[in-house]
Amino acid sequence: MRLVATQYIEAGTKLHKAIFNEKGQILVNKGIPLTKRMIERLEELGITYVYIEDERTNDVELKSPISDEVRREAVQSIEHTFRELNQKNMMTNSIVLEQSSKKFNDIIRNIILELKDNKDLLSLLTDVVVHDHYIFTHSLNVTLYSLAIGIEMKLPEKQLEVIGLGAILHDVGKMMVSLDVLLKPERLTADEFNEVKKHTTYGYDLLRKLSTIPLMAAHCAFQHHERLDGSGYPRGIKSDEIHIFGKIIAVADVFDAVTSNRVYRKAMLPNEGLEILYAGAGHHFDSKIIEAFRNSVAIYPIGITVTLNNGLSGVVVKQNSGYCDRPFIRILENDGVELQEPYEVNLKDRLDLVIVECILADKKSNSA
Repeated sequence: MRLVATQYIEAGTKLHKAIFNEKGQILVNKGIPLTKRMIERLEELGITYVYIEDERTNDVELKSPISDEVRREAVQSIEHTFRELNQKNMMTNSIVLEQSSKKFNDIIRNIILELKDNKDLLSLLTDVVVHDHYIFTHSLNVTLYSLAIGIEMKLPEKQLEVIGLGAILHDVGKMMVSLDVLLKPERLTADEFNEVKKHTTYGYDLLRKLSTIPLMAAHCAFQHHERLDGSGYPRGIKSDEIHIFGKIIAVADVFDAVTSNRVYRKAMLPNEGLEILYAGAGHHFDSKIIEAFRNSVAIYPIGITVTLNNGLSGVVVKQNSGYCDRPFIRILENDGVELQEPYEVNLKDRLDLVIVECILADKKSNSA
């Protein structure tokens, strides 16, 4: 199997991995030849990348970072809670969040257990799921990334639980912002952007008064858009004024935002998202947190086709824990010529080789 961009798929291509909706129902099953209309529909649904069948790599194992059951429960709980919130009734909102907090705590503990048990680098591209609302999946993704960072930094269990709860609720204040503004495909006006920025304060005000939500979890909602140099919002605080949880969630939030399909732009690949973080290291984001993130997340996901600096190209088939940019590659071509006998190279042991390009086109469409 290979990971390719949906826009490059040809009719007749078969999916290696099924596509689900948020309720766990199959939208497109694996092994079914895709029609032109099916491919167009996938693009309309915001599916940027899919796994397709490829006989040379169909033996490669894809493993989700958390179980389907935990993922489904988490997203459905986020969606149910967020949709219950009322823009004008703070008393009702407090009751909704009080009732949901125990459920969220249980979900966070299950996620921590599964992430600790999974020794592979975290890759969310293994889960191709269609959702109605970006905020619900974003909240879960940021939770997974934040907990992966926290585990890599060896934070105590209780701190992991608090940062997990803070991450899953970090955007709860967006439910107080008009959906017309949140989902606007065009550039926001200055007034609209100022309204969106208020979600940090809205979230903090919602969470800080609840006895079932730790105050530091409320500060995650308050601080995740603050930056080390003071250029963030809502308060423009700097450096050590920002809690470590806020710094961690800031990294997770930006990475998921740029690597997710949005109404106003296409998703970046994970390696491109990491470059965004590196560009902000030291003045926007904590460098130590970026390194912890780098050590725990798959920057070149399994199934992606890459070219090496010596002209060889192939598919990522396995990760090296702690070495996100040094995976195992199954070499399939040499300077564009297909090899009769593919072989694997472990980039961890071959420091002379580096990945110079990611290829997202289906080879069949390239040759057409």
